[in-house]
Amino acid sequence: MVNRTKAKYGSFMDAALEEARQAAARGEVPVGAVVVRDGAILASAGNRTRERNDPTAHAEIVAIREACERLGSERLPDADLYVTLEPCAMCAGAISFARIRRLYFGAEDEKGGAVTNGARFFSLPTCHHAPEVYAGIGESDAADLLKAFFRAQR
Repeated sequence: MVNRTKAKYGSFMDAALEEARQAAARGEVPVGAVVVRDGAILASAGNRTRERNDPTAHAEIVAIREACERLGSERLPDADLYVTLEPCAMCAGAISFARIRRLYFGAEDEKGGAVTNGARFFSLPTCHHAPEVYAGIGESDAADLLKAFFRAQR
């Protein structure tokens, strides 16, 4: 039996996981993101909050900024975002304002997540745009990477 989820979405989540690994190597919390349009990666990034001394430099925001710059547009209505960890409220807001079409994420974040946990940003009446959301894509790989990173920090 073919795992259709892996076959269809795996390569993009694999790219996000590689960004997360690179973030961990830089001493950042290992979260990675890629913006995809028409079956190709437009932008990819890992967390850079420590490197840039910028609390907004989450992988999702860095990747969205790069994709917008590349396209010369503030919106990405035909783009999908793959991210290794459930986005926080700040990133969910950026996803909404960028008009991302679909969000695929790996591990849930019970403490800081704002999509299926916490505020559930896209369900709020003040949310201007809610993407289609697909959770659990590459979940175990993403969760293992995060657990290993935080275990090493202790």
